[in-house]
Amino acid sequence: MNEQNPLLNLLIVFVPLSLMAIGGGQSILGDMQREVVVHYGWMSAQEFQEIFAVSRVSPGPGLLIVTLIGWHVSGWLGALVATAAIVVPSSLLVYALAYVWHSRPPAKWQRALSRGLAPIAAGLIIASVFHLLSQAQGQLVAWLVAIAVCAVAVFSRFSQVLLLVGGTALFAVLGFF
Repeated sequence: MNEQNPLLNLLIVFVPLSLMAIGGGQSILGDMQREVVVHYGWMSAQEFQEIFAVSRVSPGPGLLIVTLIGWHVSGWLGALVATAAIVVPSSLLVYALAYVWHSRPPAKWQRALSRGLAPIAAGLIIASVFHLLSQAQGQLVAWLVAIAVCAVAVFSRFSQVLLLVGGTALFAVLGFF
């Protein structure tokens, strides 16, 4: 770990995470939290959850949390470096894979790869959710709200935005008691 150069450390953290984000940003939250809080100590677990909350309620990309972490670590330049580190490597990889994927007729390996990556992405997302919920202050309430929202999302056609608002309201109301 290079404590003298926080920008280099941001690259060291977010470039590999960029390439691991198969299922989207949610699939790397657990690893991101471990690196940012445990390994580098840039912030506490509570601060990480607060930045995560801000990134989720703010308009824009789901990986806004990376920009906020970069800002926290090293200001504007840190925000730019962290954002580039999470976006550029995976974008280049996807561009190269899309070129290879579409330059040939559909093959068995393409179907196998598609079917094989789906459970990996789902597993990474579930692991990240489990990790974040285990760190939540509301413990039982956070788990119950998460389970209820997932159940409603899976078994009904209820709006996910309304689920998010309802879950937030329920957590806020229960948090006061």
